[in-house]
Amino acid sequence: MRLSLCYLYASGMNVYGDRGNVLTLAQRCRWRGIELDIIERGVGDRAPLKQCDLLVMGGGQDRDQVAVSQDLQGDTGKALIEAVEDGAAVLAVCGTYQLLGHYFKAGGGETLPGIGLFDAWTVAGPRRFIGDVVVRADLGDQVVDLVGFENHSGRTFLGPNGRCLGQTVVGAGNNGRDGQEGARYRNAFGCYLHGPLLPKNPELADHLILLALRRRHGDDVVLSPLDDSVEIDARRAMIERVRRRGRVKSGAR
Repeated sequence: MRLSLCYLYASGMNVYGDRGNVLTLAQRCRWRGIELDIIERGVGDRAPLKQCDLLVMGGGQDRDQVAVSQDLQGDTGKALIEAVEDGAAVLAVCGTYQLLGHYFKAGGGETLPGIGLFDAWTVAGPRRFIGDVVVRADLGDQVVDLVGFENHSGRTFLGPNGRCLGQTVVGAGNNGRDGQEGARYRNAFGCYLHGPLLPKNPELADHLILLALRRRHGDDVVLSPLDDSVEIDARRAMIERVRRRGRVKSGAR
């Protein structure tokens, strides 16, 4: 089997190891004998997105987020929406997650328009949310405690048609108020989880791969299992670390 992955805004939106999400997807495909073609597309590039089954985006500095916002208002944003409506799987982290909503109002008062893929909007707050995060997410066939690291001043709020990625067990999540983290629409997922996210959360990585495979090869596709004991042990160690600090709500695994 074969897949195509586009790493959008790779050069600018790549803080806290977000490129590791692409490396994780590539390795998990390689272990299974799935051929994965990877293209990188930056601001102003015109590489086609229509054939991409997977799209990955990360977080970045304010100046890079401004450039990305402007770029998304053109053909790239339209092509991204069309790809999602056609079943492509998307992972957007932090800065790009904010721009997949309606808008991001920065601390200086400037409003960066998004593309409205998620029914969400973001407003900069007076302080940053920084620290470990544990999020309980329903991936359809299983409920998983996802772990990551947040560092953001934006407060994201979901509208009436918005659906969160999961509920926070540890951390501020979208806004530090409603207990929600991230957003999802069709096969697109946005969140604040750096780390990078996917190495310690193999279930989410495989969920994205499976969605992409089924888009290209049909709904009968199944993934062969992998030995994820090392990855799961790493996640448990992180949860145990925050548990010792007394920050974990009851029920975290």
